[in-house]
Amino acid sequence: MTELIFEQSTAGRINNAQFLAGTPAIDDIPESLLRKKRPGLPEVSEMQAVRHYTRLSQLNFSIDTQFYPLGSCTMKHNPRICNEAAMYDGFSGRHPSAPDSTGQGVLSCLYDLQEILKDISGMSEVSLAPMAGAQGEFTGIAMIRAYHEARNDDAREEILVPDAAHGTNPATAVMCGYKVREIPTLDNGDVDIDALREAIGPQTAGLMLTNPSTLGVFETQITEIAELVHGAGGLLYYDGANMNAILGKVKPGEMGFDVIHLNLHKTFSTPHGGGGPGAGPVGVNERLVPFLPVPKIVESSGEYTLLDKKDCPQSIGRLSCFMGNTGILLRAWVYARLLGHDGMKRVADYATLNANYMKAKLEQAGFEMAYKTRRATHEFILTLKKEKAETGVTAMDFAKRLLDKGYHAPTTYFPLLVPECFLIEPTESESLEELDGFIKAMEEIQQEAIEQTEMVKSAPHSLPVRRLDDVRAARQLDVVWQEEQT
Repeated sequence: MTELIFEQSTAGRINNAQFLAGTPAIDDIPESLLRKKRPGLPEVSEMQAVRHYTRLSQLNFSIDTQFYPLGSCTMKHNPRICNEAAMYDGFSGRHPSAPDSTGQGVLSCLYDLQEILKDISGMSEVSLAPMAGAQGEFTGIAMIRAYHEARNDDAREEILVPDAAHGTNPATAVMCGYKVREIPTLDNGDVDIDALREAIGPQTAGLMLTNPSTLGVFETQITEIAELVHGAGGLLYYDGANMNAILGKVKPGEMGFDVIHLNLHKTFSTPHGGGGPGAGPVGVNERLVPFLPVPKIVESSGEYTLLDKKDCPQSIGRLSCFMGNTGILLRAWVYARLLGHDGMKRVADYATLNANYMKAKLEQAGFEMAYKTRRATHEFILTLKKEKAETGVTAMDFAKRLLDKGYHAPTTYFPLLVPECFLIEPTESESLEELDGFIKAMEEIQQEAIEQTEMVKSAPHSLPVRRLDDVRAARQLDVVWQEEQT
């Protein structure tokens, strides 16, 4: 068990070696605001503090330390050059309120990113304003709403969402004031066209879809789906979570989508996790261009300008105080420039190759695939329902045991359609040796489930924290240390 830093505390031990000599005392704080006793902080040396927090950081599983095949999240390598370039003084030193004339370099880079994302997505225009994938989703549906309102088409009160969709999709639709209607998927993973045809009508504002879907398969009837939605007067929204599979290969605009958000932390390798900062640019076709959020970067005769609400009267408005998360956008721009057109195609090539290789090897090892007749895209789903029935070992048990073997688990129990599922996404970043190591670990756990069932069911065994009460941790979170009263 990792020791709490309070347990290392020794009365009177101080940590002021880095204080500047001659630092003046703060003596102008009113008496009423001064503490009556010292704060309850640990009394440790500088080395104790440094070592304690370094040890804690080393307990984390991260893409920098372990294989992290988190399906649908695309946990791939962030090239360090992207971070370094985005932190150049000319970028990081510019104040967001500075006039456009003093920021032509930054604006030119961001405009270039808009153009790159337009090309990749097949859309007419792109806005970089959304500050996260979820905000990009909200922006997309808010624009769909604005489009229908501008046409006085007030009967459209429903958004269609496949039952395999990301949970943020129905949440976004509700936040934008829509009712949600679920569309089932077939046993092969495709959207049920007959059910869609029955559900669609004058009340339909749009359909939210990602392609490839969260089931790890490419929607084979996408053009028919687009025709049905458009024929009913609705719009088609593309959840860009799985863009890594088709980067440089096929464009959502060519599939018939009207609006798309892109998760830069997934496809474009900007930092992922920890609550942000993020970026979720949106692209739209011609019919939605007037409703794009502001500010929007435009170019005229080599000069770059930020347009505001007064320049775009039909815009849904601002999403934040300034121009999105510029530092994150610049990282994505550097990444895109490093790759170029050919590099982006290789991303999709190797992401799908790695996924199909793992799928084939795990099938050979006796694991059951959720969609046996379908080729993997950038990810695939296996179901451990057979292992659970025969040994009592669940997908969560497999996930916990993988931690003992040095691997973060894939996404578990999502999508909900598949019992005891693992959604596995290796990304293009990983070597053959890393993939084989994960496959070997899965085979070992498969055997352990038969021969050492209780050991697997009580994993992990090598970490300071084992199985938490997840429900209690969520509802009664207590992270405050208090000294025991004697």
